[in-house]
Amino acid sequence: MRNSFLVSLALLISLTAFGQKKVLDHPDFDIWNRIQGSSIANDGKFIMYSLQKGEKDSHLKIKDGKAQLVFEHERGERGRFTFDSKYAVFTVKAWEDSVMEMKRRKVKKNELPKDTLAIYSLENSELVKIGNIESYKLPEKWSSHLAYQLTEIKEEKKADDGEEKDKKSKKKNKKVGKDNGYHLVIRNLASGNQDTVKYVTSYVFAEEGKRLAYVTTGMDSTIQAGVYVVNLENNQKTNILAADEGKYANLAFSKSGQHFGFVADLDTTKALVRPHELYYFTEGSDQAEKLVDADSAPEGYLVSGDGRISFSEDETKLFFGLATPPIVQDTTLLDEEIVNVEVWTYDEPRLYTIQELQVKNDQKKSYEAVIHLGNKKLVQIATVEYPEAELGDEGNASHALVETSKPYEIQTQWDVQVPSDFAVVNLTTGENKLALQKVIGRVSLSPKATYIYGYDIADSTWFTYNIQSGKLTKLTEGKLFYDELNDAPQYPSSYRIAGWTENDASILIYDRYDIWEFNPEDPNGKRLTKGREANIRYRYNRLDDEERSIDRNGKWILSTFNETNKNAGFYEFNGKNNRGKQLVDAPYYFAGLEKAQDGKNLIYTKQSFVDFPDIHYTDMTFKKSTKISTANPQQSDYNWGTAELMNWTSLDGIPLQGMLIKPENFDPNKKYPMIVNFYEKSSDGLHRHRAPSPGRSTISYSFYTSRGYVIFNPDIHYRIGYPGESAYNCVIPGVTQLIGEGYIDKDNIGVQGHSWGGYQIAYLVTKTDLFKAAEAGAPVPNMISAYGGIRWWTGLSRQFQYEHTQSRIGGTPWEYPIRYIENSPIFFVDKINTPLLIMHNDADGHVPWYQGIEFFMSLRRLGKPAWFLNYNGEPHWPLKIQNRKDFNIRMQQFFDHYLQGAPKPVWMERGVPAIEKGINQGYELTK
Repeated sequence: MRNSFLVSLALLISLTAFGQKKVLDHPDFDIWNRIQGSSIANDGKFIMYSLQKGEKDSHLKIKDGKAQLVFEHERGERGRFTFDSKYAVFTVKAWEDSVMEMKRRKVKKNELPKDTLAIYSLENSELVKIGNIESYKLPEKWSSHLAYQLTEIKEEKKADDGEEKDKKSKKKNKKVGKDNGYHLVIRNLASGNQDTVKYVTSYVFAEEGKRLAYVTTGMDSTIQAGVYVVNLENNQKTNILAADEGKYANLAFSKSGQHFGFVADLDTTKALVRPHELYYFTEGSDQAEKLVDADSAPEGYLVSGDGRISFSEDETKLFFGLATPPIVQDTTLLDEEIVNVEVWTYDEPRLYTIQELQVKNDQKKSYEAVIHLGNKKLVQIATVEYPEAELGDEGNASHALVETSKPYEIQTQWDVQVPSDFAVVNLTTGENKLALQKVIGRVSLSPKATYIYGYDIADSTWFTYNIQSGKLTKLTEGKLFYDELNDAPQYPSSYRIAGWTENDASILIYDRYDIWEFNPEDPNGKRLTKGREANIRYRYNRLDDEERSIDRNGKWILSTFNETNKNAGFYEFNGKNNRGKQLVDAPYYFAGLEKAQDGKNLIYTKQSFVDFPDIHYTDMTFKKSTKISTANPQQSDYNWGTAELMNWTSLDGIPLQGMLIKPENFDPNKKYPMIVNFYEKSSDGLHRHRAPSPGRSTISYSFYTSRGYVIFNPDIHYRIGYPGESAYNCVIPGVTQLIGEGYIDKDNIGVQGHSWGGYQIAYLVTKTDLFKAAEAGAPVPNMISAYGGIRWWTGLSRQFQYEHTQSRIGGTPWEYPIRYIENSPIFFVDKINTPLLIMHNDADGHVPWYQGIEFFMSLRRLGKPAWFLNYNGEPHWPLKIQNRKDFNIRMQQFFDHYLQGAPKPVWMERGVPAIEKGINQGYELTK
């Protein structure tokens, strides 16, 4: 059956091929590469990336700044340069086909091939490979060592005998794995010397100091179980806490490595409430010191085994987590004695479905606390009442910001824009001072923690709050710093900020186009760029990973985007004189800008519909750019396509833009079938590349243009309360304008979309017969029944979507019953004359799949041509590669039949009976 399908496709290709170029087919998806894990060495001399072919094996490459190949390795991925740029470290996986074949032979999971670790010297081109790797780690800001875990190791033979031999062999034969630990190898990269520690469950490097800590479950008298700290400058190893049995978590060094903290559970009983204890070690000590246990923790709290441990940058404070005592079940009860009932209460803050999904998170919830290392004073920061905390100035600040939305949590049932209250906690005294109430939006501390700042969505205003004086300043009140194009029944969002300048001197805020500078306590801002006049957006690029504030007197690299023609580029702004110059401006989309931390070189990607987003290398001037990667040279062998911007006017009189994608050798004197595909607004993505791939929910643009289709993607402007009509008013005049151009076959136009796009398509086909065929993925045909549903992935009510967000009804069904009916295709199914392909999966966590069933069953009742695809166990879109490939084949056959006159496939003619599911796909074409 598969062979006959391919023969039919080959015939189609031979009939539709353009010149000598090939036409894309489904098997071609597997030869297209994706770039993964690109990085530039700190010295700027080398670039590393992996090419993944299809969705199988990766191929790692290292090149220099002239694009010369330095090194490559098949199946290489997860590559990292060492801090000193002398080594490249990566893992090598087994061949994917080999692993698949082993799985076919039912080889056990733990017997499948493990990763190999590879260490490549960039100075002398030497390669070292180590097999059977479980994990590896590199220090962040130093480079002498590497640590990795092995899943197995050859034991050295020893001439032990007698009782001592038997005693040791019991521990020697412990099973290597997650519970007992793996063998840790600490390797000196320069000398190659290695130290092996067996049965290590966790390990961590210090960020700057040459220190390593690990936990081992022990082996024999030579390796005591417990926690160890190693000074890698002199190889001194200290057992800072020894215990034959114990569990340890949250290992963390201070930046210098002089201080170390962790949580221990040394209780050997099976107590349900685990007695976690906080330990602290400082260099020069012999043992770790217990700081907090169940007796010394604040009343009603215990030390958390899940909370993150960290140190302030100045290393005077240790932050850790507290937890409330767990709720435990009576273990003497039998299953038949346990009541399993859900009790939903009308006024409980969180909907029960949300609670259910968040049980594990709730069980692991921790509340920030601090220990002052000088006097060992404990101060609780976050509490049950104020559960969320933010530390200031890298933990150096004398206060923290805490937040709660609990008083308003019930509103999440119908509104995602929920207020929060904010308070400031004094880290010395523990005093909690209320600062802000009922603020809707993200609120944070400035880098030096002088101010609380944020954007209040309800006021559409950026504000600051001086923590010392308590002064509130509304910086942008009455000014246009909110989303000018907001067309949903909710408060408009902001355009975010670029950041703060040094010492919290000023805050840089974006409007739609420009960057503005504000004194934190003065609403009279100064515009730094001049983008509004030319419809050009300016946005700041953070190029230094360590940057916490923006150098006001430095030179900034800004990204630019022209809203009119969709060109993008880079702009140099001089902070000293507030002047700048355009470095690059071109019809491309640029992304992935990354600077070498110790140099002035950068890498970035550059793409268009034609150009794959390959890696480019340049310096801060952008005068000369070198293309580093050529991921898909085979593209030149295929008929591709071109993208252009289209302008028209909606039936409401609103100017609109959209993308028009044409076959590569488009002939305006011919008639082309067209597929309309849209969601909301997509025209800003005009220059985005769309590599052929088996997408999970939408048509592959390059695939269909290669096969002779024109694709139209119109922007939609919505009128609140009338989303379906808005789609009609925007799409139809765009299509009719194209028909008027003369090159679109008006009798062979299809339409395709998913989720919100699927809904709009379901609406459109009730209002027009313009489309000859339609594919609607995960549609909502009935807004009334959907309104009362649950988004099962999150447990959230669906009500907010209709009242305030994407569905844009603007109120409840009892407030606007007519709007719900008028916008629901289910009430007008009898008007549909367009054949429909519907894809909706039974594990959809976004749109209840009964919506797709309602739609299909209504069409079936009326005898309307319709097909329903349900990929069992898949969510909102098919994720498994075999299902995505299947969906793309069926969708192509569906559109080819209706829009290009191809024969029907068997699955459209007679379906795929349940008895044949997973056996016969029905791809073969009927005669």
